[in-house]
Amino acid sequence: MKKTSILFLFTVFCSIQNIQTYAEMNPFFSEFKTPYKIPPFELIQDEHYKPAFYRAMESHLNEVDAITSNIDSPSFTNTIIALEKSGKDLDVVSSTFFNLQSSNTNDIMDEIAAEIGPKLSGHYDAIYLNKELFNRVKSVYNTSSELDLNTEQLRLISEMYKDFIRSGAQLNEESMSVLTEINQELSSLTIEFDQNLLKETNEGYQLIISDVEQLDGLPKDIINQAKKLAQSEGHDGQWLFKPTRVSMYPFLTYSTQRDLRQKLYISYTKRGNNDNEYDNKAIAINIANLRLKRAKILGYASHADFVLDNTMAQTTDRVKDLLDRVWSPGLETAKKEAAEMQKMIEDEGDTFELAAWDWWYYSEKIRQLKYDFSEEEAKPYFSQAKVLQGAFDVATKLFDITFEERFDLPKYRENIRTFEVKDLVGNPIGVFYTDYTLRSNKGGGAWMNSFVDQSKFDGIELPVVMNTCNFPPPNEDGISLLSFEQVETLFHEFGHALHGLLSDVNYPSLSGTSVKRDYVEFPSQMMENWAIQPEVLASYAKHYQTNEIIPQELITKITNAAKFNQGFATTEYVAASYLDMAWHMEEQQIEDANRFEQETLNELGLISQIATRYRSTYFSHIFAGGYSMGYYSYLWTEVLEADAFVPFSEKGIFHKETADKLKKYVYSSGNSDDLMTQYIRYRGSEPNIEALLKKRGFDE
Repeated sequence: MKKTSILFLFTVFCSIQNIQTYAEMNPFFSEFKTPYKIPPFELIQDEHYKPAFYRAMESHLNEVDAITSNIDSPSFTNTIIALEKSGKDLDVVSSTFFNLQSSNTNDIMDEIAAEIGPKLSGHYDAIYLNKELFNRVKSVYNTSSELDLNTEQLRLISEMYKDFIRSGAQLNEESMSVLTEINQELSSLTIEFDQNLLKETNEGYQLIISDVEQLDGLPKDIINQAKKLAQSEGHDGQWLFKPTRVSMYPFLTYSTQRDLRQKLYISYTKRGNNDNEYDNKAIAINIANLRLKRAKILGYASHADFVLDNTMAQTTDRVKDLLDRVWSPGLETAKKEAAEMQKMIEDEGDTFELAAWDWWYYSEKIRQLKYDFSEEEAKPYFSQAKVLQGAFDVATKLFDITFEERFDLPKYRENIRTFEVKDLVGNPIGVFYTDYTLRSNKGGGAWMNSFVDQSKFDGIELPVVMNTCNFPPPNEDGISLLSFEQVETLFHEFGHALHGLLSDVNYPSLSGTSVKRDYVEFPSQMMENWAIQPEVLASYAKHYQTNEIIPQELITKITNAAKFNQGFATTEYVAASYLDMAWHMEEQQIEDANRFEQETLNELGLISQIATRYRSTYFSHIFAGGYSMGYYSYLWTEVLEADAFVPFSEKGIFHKETADKLKKYVYSSGNSDDLMTQYIRYRGSEPNIEALLKKRGFDE
């Protein structure tokens, strides 16, 4: 034998040994030995993800092959339950990777996402377009009424069958092939859209101030925040503002420098639309057109029809009717608000016309004038830690659960907090993480996700959920102070977390937040109601320096000002919902993103002083976040939560019987039964929109 051959064999042998050693080192290649099966973050390296993904996908396909090769007749156990059990390894690596990629990313993780996204799309198509597998599922579905099954089991069958149908399982081979290509391309494009937005937000326009006089009007804590941000990016002795909500909104609210407000605001609204390497116009068009093509392959006239077929709303007419009912009074109120601001401008001796970048500044001045209330006056009472404890106290009173901070559980950053959730007897329910710190490698906005979904059909799996937000960094005293809007955001995301933590179903695909898109925001928006209740405010709103309880006078001001600026808030949100609909109701391909957007907003009659909450090129909810033809759902679920809170308003905000029903039929039931049926069991009837109109001040 030649020496080269011997060397080759030795190299192969060593490579095999290295692979085996590496496999032992990869945390994803064995079951996590951590409490609650929390990912061992300190052991996971970026290079572990790709091997874990590919191995888990292969394992998943082998599990599916075992189902299809089973010679026994299809049954609930050997088909539905077997399929529900399959893919656990893939669920673990996917939840770990994508949760961290959204909250703690880096260039390597972004590259992995770009590679793995299309692979995962193809992987799931290989399963949902598997004719043999679908025929087995269909067989069980067709005979399900004859089986001795409970409501949740029947729900599992029907939801699984629907997933196959909506994935194209009934298509011919040629259409399946085209559909697979579309899905993989869509996966790549949505990832690219999201990464472009994050990079341009971080690397694009920066408002750098060197002249202290240009800080006129800004509160001290905002100035200090801008100084720290400038120092962190190498601009010592200056102040930095970026086109992010945490940085931009305070500047727009308090800065007297109108020209600088304009520059910062326009930089925000131009993200993804600057004809540079991060431009999203072509990507948005491609996504919309591919979605349309996919919808038509699946037998729908538009992507909107496809999406709504699997929602509570069902049709575009019902969505449009809801939006129309709120749009008209909202727009009329917004016009009155704009006229009031224009009068203030003229009364102050100026002649310019109110513009979009002026709205926050003058609305704040009017709020102070009308209600003698300023956000800055209230902020010292809203320290992040105390607000979170207030949310915990609400959950304890409503749902009989407690939160105990743990310092020994794995976490991926030091400034993350970890809580063990238990019932009043001390039995563990799950684990709750908070990641509230603003940083450049985190996506914008706020969200809830899960590392482990609750289930109990294949052993007890307790939920591990996380809230991720972008709250202001600590002030000079080391305390993060929130605006009341951010307080509501904390309660909102906590509501999502409770939906995951309180889940009490058997099957993971039906647990927690695995519900219809236009229902999932209901439990979260419901929790916002408690944030503003005087009794609750008094429990958590305590001055961060003196621990003084917020004065009743200030609570009254906050309550009275709650309906202020609702014309603006309603109009900018509903305009974005209409824009989402326009992109996805089209039955012809879109060619020019800016023209299409402008024509849509012009048809609405949107006033120039208000921009849609999201312009197309940074509308990540619909082009990267799973809310395509679903942005209306916040309003749809606000109808639910406004109506659902009425019993608490009438009987007491912690009324025990009402709280027990809310827990049973909303927070604990997941998708185990028809969602409107569950709502009626809680409320006694379908929701009434009048409660929403009253809440927004449009009933007067």
